[in-house]
Amino acid sequence: MTQRRLHLNAFLMNTGHHEASWRLPESDPYAHVELDHYVRLARIAERGTFDSLFLADSPQLWGSVAQRPAGALEPLTLLTALATVTEHIGLIATASTSYNSPYNLARKFASLDIISGGRAGWNIVTTAGAEAARNFGLDGEPAHAERYARAAEFLGVALKLWDSWEDDAIVADKAAGVWGDDAKIHPPRHKGTYFSVEGALNVPRTPQGYPLLVQAGSSADGRRFAARYAEAVFTAQQTLRDARAFYGDLKSRTAQEGRDPDHIKVLPGIVPVIGSTEAEARAAERLLEDHIVYDHGVGRLESLLQLPAGTLELDARLPADLPPESAVEGAKSRYTLIVELARRERLTVRQLIGRLGGGRGHLTFAGTPEQVADQIETWFTQGAADGFNIMPAVLPSGLEAFVEHVVPILRTRGLLRTEYDGRPRQTLRERYGLPRPANQYTASLV
Repeated sequence: MTQRRLHLNAFLMNTGHHEASWRLPESDPYAHVELDHYVRLARIAERGTFDSLFLADSPQLWGSVAQRPAGALEPLTLLTALATVTEHIGLIATASTSYNSPYNLARKFASLDIISGGRAGWNIVTTAGAEAARNFGLDGEPAHAERYARAAEFLGVALKLWDSWEDDAIVADKAAGVWGDDAKIHPPRHKGTYFSVEGALNVPRTPQGYPLLVQAGSSADGRRFAARYAEAVFTAQQTLRDARAFYGDLKSRTAQEGRDPDHIKVLPGIVPVIGSTEAEARAAERLLEDHIVYDHGVGRLESLLQLPAGTLELDARLPADLPPESAVEGAKSRYTLIVELARRERLTVRQLIGRLGGGRGHLTFAGTPEQVADQIETWFTQGAADGFNIMPAVLPSGLEAFVEHVVPILRTRGLLRTEYDGRPRQTLRERYGLPRPANQYTASLV
């Protein structure tokens, strides 16, 4: 029996996930738009034999530009550049089903998969927030359930488009003068509630068939969507108990959809702050917290909790009369996680902002390399995770510390590969232990 191994994904965010990381002397406040910065990070992660790296994205400028480096390079464009300077690591981009069209997005991901030799992944998101809606001519955001209904149809169309070329549609018969076989092209001719798409994709079927499908919502709607479609799930969990409950629920839902539960990998986020001693790690964590501008944090927290400006007081707790998750049309699961964290640990607003400053609700952990490895191993072996979304508080130093000091421990314990497997190179889908999907237009003929 093959030993179960960790899946590690490097979640890259400008100067680091901590909102104050850009203020440290080591940080370059312009790094978020410098290609060389991301090339360096990708190569560090590949040296650590990570499965993949991941770029978040949103079709809006978030909040005040005073708080932290704002704006970002478009992820598919950036990942295409990174594909040319890496060999093995997967390349996962976030793209919204709320503010894209299936044809254009399917073409972009197919192109990335071909250019990278089968390393593309799509983090499928439904975009919350009225600000984004107004960037696309809408007065307000669609309802939560409607966003997921649109996402399901969007993905269904994308799958038809990726399958619209059979694998052997290209004949390339020079003698006969026949380049391709028209009988092996299958236009979707889709007419649905949200989309009408007639023609076949103008890119051939890709090395993976289609990209690794990733999802990051943990609400009830998000879990249903993930169980039906996702092959990897990024999730925010604060406790081992909650993580195990989420893991078990999602695996069960996946089985109920008729899918193999091992074909969906659950990857909680963790923000490791690493020191040679625990005291050193705690000091590094305090240094970051000392650089938080709490006035910025209050505004951001009020936005996350959908409260009017001026509602929160730094040295008071959250209001007792916050609405339930069912009344929230934004990021439902993150709303609940933040409120439960504040209630469970009886945090003031100031303390809550400090806790959220590093990972926006993801688990933060300060300790030695051994302690970080212990935390990862505990969650991995106790039914809470198939791997982790590694979210360094400061970049590039935090990723370097993880690769240089935590990765060797995980390898020694037999939890992580020592080198990339496979000649020729594995696709991202193969690295996740997933089969290449059959073409839906020809599967019934096999």
